[in-house]
Amino acid sequence: MKADKYFALALTLFFTLAGFSGCDQPQADIAEKVDAGLVNIASVETRQLEAPVYGQEDEQAAAVAQGANRFAFKLGSLLAKEAGAENLVSSPYSVWLPLAALVNAADDAAKPGLREALETAGISEEDLNQAVSRMLHDLTKQREIETAKEYGEEFHNPLKIANAIFVGNNVTLKQDFAQLFMDYFRGNVMNVNFQSPDAVAAVNQWASENTEGLIPSIIEKFDEDTVAALANAIYFSDRWHWEFDPDQTEEDVFYSPGGETEASYMLRQGDELTYYEDDKIQALPLSFKTGGGLYILLPKDGDAQGLLSGMTLEYFEKIQQNASRSTGKLLLPRFSIESSISQLKDVLKALGVPLFDREAAHLTGGLLEENIPVWLSDAAHKALIQVDEKGTTAAAVTVMTAGATSMPMPTEPFEMICNKPFVFVLYGYTYDGGSQVLFTGMVNQP
Repeated sequence: MKADKYFALALTLFFTLAGFSGCDQPQADIAEKVDAGLVNIASVETRQLEAPVYGQEDEQAAAVAQGANRFAFKLGSLLAKEAGAENLVSSPYSVWLPLAALVNAADDAAKPGLREALETAGISEEDLNQAVSRMLHDLTKQREIETAKEYGEEFHNPLKIANAIFVGNNVTLKQDFAQLFMDYFRGNVMNVNFQSPDAVAAVNQWASENTEGLIPSIIEKFDEDTVAALANAIYFSDRWHWEFDPDQTEEDVFYSPGGETEASYMLRQGDELTYYEDDKIQALPLSFKTGGGLYILLPKDGDAQGLLSGMTLEYFEKIQQNASRSTGKLLLPRFSIESSISQLKDVLKALGVPLFDREAAHLTGGLLEENIPVWLSDAAHKALIQVDEKGTTAAAVTVMTAGATSMPMPTEPFEMICNKPFVFVLYGYTYDGGSQVLFTGMVNQP
């Protein structure tokens, strides 16, 4: 069922891989279809996602989940520094997931650096793939879907995650990579003719379809060296567990870095609000109906960029672990922001991702059957988020191109007035890793 546009969250991630190919002849059986656009060639049987067994925690899977969250805050930190006083929204998880898949295709020289950048150093490829499978099982609520089927009901999953690799019609994807990409990452394999303008339309259509139309396009053209493109899309749609009363929403001033502006403030107050406070921030989570939530982090000094750029997994876990039920009041502005992150390639290189090295071409031999140099050549990311009285709407797109101490809780009722810049963290839940960070960002002006 298509979700209401006001309660949706979506993201698409896109990697383009380039290489030097001497192959000029398209595969005869699909050439005509490829010229017209896109052909799905994923026909092999896919294994079931691995279901965590309650009471049997997987240490490796937990380490991978924590690593993904560490990566999320490292990426968010660098993006915040680049954004400055601008608004920001991104999905670190959608960046991390395709890069995790590429661990299986990277050469031995690049694997250690890539694992370190992804915060999964010491984790084998098999354990990494298994961990991703468990994460996807929980995040996409496969258990709830199957339980609903047993009772003849339908469970409307709030989170959808899609992966795909688009392969040029003059090269061949390695069968073992295609198989594990489908088995563990739920990725489809498709053929396109990157020399045809139809390829751009086909890939943008995939992005639009997998974000419910929130991201209608992700690319304008492909580089002439493009041989493959790896994509991820995340779409989330859910309402608040406790919705705001629109009749209580009022206009007031928001103190942005650029000066005062008007904002529409939603009110939540009561005796059972989960709340955290220390000498730096006030923090409160807004829960979704089917689990997970949106943490609002309000820096006392009004410096959202400083807070996000300094945020770590340890601090986020401290906030969650030390929050308690309190009586208080939250005023949160409705906000709608959009980000276009063109410098993602430079940010990922700064994080240590080694796959952008054209000379080393670390994906050579691991991704395609042809022995041609392959590397990541570029990366871009688009994202949007909307928050109102009923829920959250957000979307994001990333494109990467490759050549071939807490204070005591207050005894008095708290007031958390978000009339100055603040940070948000949208998270889902997994059995192995707990809160899984999906989106981060900062609101400098609603």
